[in-house]
Amino acid sequence: MSDQMSEDALQALKIAFTYMPKAIEVNRYEHGDEYERILSDIQAVREMLLLNGVDPDEVQGELRPDSTPNSTY
Repeated sequence: MSDQMSEDALQALKIAFTYMPKAIEVNRYEHGDEYERILSDIQAVREMLLLNGVDPDEVQGELRPDSTPNSTY
């Protein structure tokens, strides 16, 4: 079985990823005992994006360039 997704499924995953919290924002204080599961879910989505040739750190800028801050480097 291939890990490659259809273009429609990949686009949907990118959109969903933009609504997920960033891993750095997830902690026990705000998310309770669920924080480890949330971090695992975020990592699973990041890995699927990478397997499909998508840099997770660039998804926000790709989908919403007008609302993404410019790079400082």
